[in-house]
Amino acid sequence: MLIDTHAHVNFNDYREDAEAVIKRALKNGVWLINVGSQYSTSQRAIEFAEQYPEGVYAAVGLHPFHLKERVIYEEVDPLEEFEIKTRPEIFNFKKYEKLAGHKKVVAIGEVGLDYFHLPEENREAERQKQKDNFLKHLELAKELNKPVIIHCREAHNDVLEILKNFCRHPEPRAKDLIDKEGRADEILPPHQVRGQNDRGSGLRGVVHSFSGRWSQAEEYFKLGFYIGFNGLITFARDYDKVIKNVPLERLLIETDCPYLTPIPHRGKRNEPSYVKYVAEKIAEIKGMSVEEVVVTTTKNARELFRI
Repeated sequence: MLIDTHAHVNFNDYREDAEAVIKRALKNGVWLINVGSQYSTSQRAIEFAEQYPEGVYAAVGLHPFHLKERVIYEEVDPLEEFEIKTRPEIFNFKKYEKLAGHKKVVAIGEVGLDYFHLPEENREAERQKQKDNFLKHLELAKELNKPVIIHCREAHNDVLEILKNFCRHPEPRAKDLIDKEGRADEILPPHQVRGQNDRGSGLRGVVHSFSGRWSQAEEYFKLGFYIGFNGLITFARDYDKVIKNVPLERLLIETDCPYLTPIPHRGKRNEPSYVKYVAEKIAEIKGMSVEEVVVTTTKNARELFRI
């Protein structure tokens, strides 16, 4: 069995055949977590999860893309260019709290910071808005004792600073931030990292589609976090060093479908069944058996998401 820890079969890309895609994954021995990017897709993730007794789960959250109305052009893979038209939304703690209480919701997210797509105007205000949104999700994750799925692009230093401060000052600071109608207080200055077994907040989670340096990965591990890899590693060599060094016990595999389709299916829409190619590439890079990667990453996912 494999677990695709980050899928988006709840997106419109699958509106014609979502059921067939999910059933194909389950038939191939792949469990999946459909991850919300705003309220509507979070609801849809739950609706899909409700249809299956096991193997299909949901995460709910507000992606930083959806804090502002805009059109985003992506070209992570030269063979895969796409356009995202965002629908702006303000995070409503109580509404998401109710969604997240569902028995098939196993995580909060995806949420985090994305500085790659910052608008040209009001960049600092946009950064602050993303930080506020991130902090509110961390508080929700802590309150419900569920892991957080983090999206981070060109913002690892700020994500790490926020996580370290939150783990050191989980309450009442984070709660105060949520009670404010406006912007959050300034981020606390950095502090010495607490050990993995001495985290004041009990926060846990994964940095999905990890794109940072090895030194940054080590900082996430100190906080007890996992990092996730997807089909990007099958055609981009930028991640080999981190993959070679990271303990297998800290790795998760994902597809991030419909995006980042792995070799040998590049140029086509991605789907959860293709997560096996990610496991195979990790095994190749680390010089170990595919079975060992599959067994350990599945164990990691089941422990983190409690499924």
